[in-house]
Amino acid sequence: MTGANLIEQPETLLPAEPEVTQALSRTATQDIATVVAAYPKSSLAWSALADYTHSQGRLLEAYAYARVGYHRGLDALRKAGWRGQGPIPWAHEPNRGVLRALFALRRAAAEIGETDEFERLTAFLEGADPTVITRLRSQHTETQIFPAIQPAVSPGDDPAPPTAAFVIRGDN
Repeated sequence: MTGANLIEQPETLLPAEPEVTQALSRTATQDIATVVAAYPKSSLAWSALADYTHSQGRLLEAYAYARVGYHRGLDALRKAGWRGQGPIPWAHEPNRGVLRALFALRRAAAEIGETDEFERLTAFLEGADPTVITRLRSQHTETQIFPAIQPAVSPGDDPAPPTAAFVIRGDN
C-alpha cells in the first residue's frame, strides 16, 4: 500500500472564543476570576487565572486552576473530534488556551513535586505541538502575559545583592 500515512492523526482545531479574548483584554489581571466565572468552559480563561496566581506565588491555587483548564480543554478537544492523540497546533490561535493550561499544569506539577504528572504532560505537549514548551517558556512568561505583574520570587532566588553584617565593638 502506498500513499498517505494512515496512522497519522489529523490536526485538532478548536473554535475561536472571541468573547473570552475580548473579556480578558478588558479585565485587570487581578480580576481575571470574573472572566472565569462568566466563561467557565474556557481553558483560555482558566489558564490566564493559573498564570496570574502562579505569578503571585500561590502555587497550589495555580495548580488547581490549571487542572480545571486542562479538563475544560480536554472537553473542548473531544468535542472538536480529538481522540486522545494527535497534533494540536499552536499556530491555530484558538488552541492556545488548552496548550497554555497544559503548560501551566506541567509547570505547577514540577513545582509541587509531581514528577510523573510533569513527565506525562511534557509528552502530551510534545505530541500536541513540539514547539509549544519552548514557545511558552521563552515568549509567554507571566510578565509578558500580564506586564503589570512581576513574577514571584522562587525560594532560593534572592533578588537583593549579598550584604555583609559588621559588628563594631569598642568604647564608642
